[in-house]
Amino acid sequence: MILPVTSETLASLTRTEREVVQFINQNENRLSQLSIVDIAYETFSSPATVSRAIRKCKINGFNELRYKLAAADQDRHVVEVNEILNKSLVEAHRTVEQISMADVLGCVRLIREARRVYVFARGLTHYIASEFCLKLQLMNVDAMVTDDPKIMVSISRTIDPKNLVLIFSLNGRTQELVDSAACAFGCGCPGVSCSCNGESDLGKYSVIHIVGYKHNHVSFHSYEVTTRLPLLIISRVIIDQMVNASENADRL
Repeated sequence: MILPVTSETLASLTRTEREVVQFINQNENRLSQLSIVDIAYETFSSPATVSRAIRKCKINGFNELRYKLAAADQDRHVVEVNEILNKSLVEAHRTVEQISMADVLGCVRLIREARRVYVFARGLTHYIASEFCLKLQLMNVDAMVTDDPKIMVSISRTIDPKNLVLIFSLNGRTQELVDSAACAFGCGCPGVSCSCNGESDLGKYSVIHIVGYKHNHVSFHSYEVTTRLPLLIISRVIIDQMVNASENADRL
């Protein structure tokens, strides 16, 4: 029985939640192949009900339940997939925990006050920077993005302090990005950096440094193609707050 049910727990469950718990305990051998949506479908409930029932049984959500099941599973592939899912969960959870609300609000304020926003990134991170810049433009922010090292350094050397440099970098050590941040800083232009390295040189030249969490287990060791999930989360938080701020301003 994967979900322990005491008399106290049973009393706290609704009828539907009891059916969910019963289904889980009776189908333990299938659970590693099911998603929370599948369980909700099988029990004529909802994902929220499934999650609530699991938590009432003293297990911290569906992901913990699935991890507990996979640990005892003899199928190597099931265990491996679960480890991958858990890696993504850890990165997302830790990144959200580490993001400072004051930094997000400060970043939004700088973007709104800037005459122009320059978004710099290199490598695969450029895709996140491009999406971020496009969304700024959709909100009528004067913004441009580049991954060309010569262009970004050239812009930073003569940048107007009324502009803003916003840099995305996974490790925070890419030399062209650090040089650009240093040049902009020397010109008195505020800089915002988003990375997964709180000790990086990039942060030294930024008035705001938003740091995500990157898992130390990587799939590709010979190439810099590690997931940018933490940076994607950071960019989404900033953009969503930009939207919220715009909507609130329109209501005033």
